[in-house]
Amino acid sequence: MIIGYARVSTDEQKLEAQTDALAEAGAERVFADKITGSARSRPQLDQMLDHLRAGDVVVVTKYDRLARSLRDLLDIVEAIAQRGAGFRSMAEDIDTTTPAGRLVFHVFASIAQFERERISERTKEGLQAARKRGRIGGRPPALSPAQRKEVQRMRDDEHRPLAEIARLFKVSTKTVRRV
Repeated sequence: MIIGYARVSTDEQKLEAQTDALAEAGAERVFADKITGSARSRPQLDQMLDHLRAGDVVVVTKYDRLARSLRDLLDIVEAIAQRGAGFRSMAEDIDTTTPAGRLVFHVFASIAQFERERISERTKEGLQAARKRGRIGGRPPALSPAQRKEVQRMRDDEHRPLAEIARLFKVSTKTVRRV
């Protein structure tokens, strides 16, 4: 049985393009989630994995609809394989039901991971270079040094409620706790 899986990240996005493509690819049943790919729990994905039988093939329009990271993708494809099923991604032309398809899948996944790591390295290098020039990224502090001192005094010496201090300084109680 060919089983489709579709996913969009937000309610504003539509599943129709994916579900239509999966139907054209011969999917007899389509499981679809409207949830971010980084979410640990994806109910329809879990249901699809429980539904799989030996000989089934899971089809997605693009592999990033199934997973957001290489580790996640490898884990899900491994879970599919453990049930005796195959995996096919239409956009990347990957089909793990063949030895050549499994090889292509692993090579493709490794290249994608390599590119993500390179992007991360370049970002870190850019931030490091900016710091050397005296530029500091990130959000500006919510409280000035004088305000931090006053928050600390009110919290530790006067033992005022965190919520009260937070209201006075227009910050969260978490910020008051961190000072």
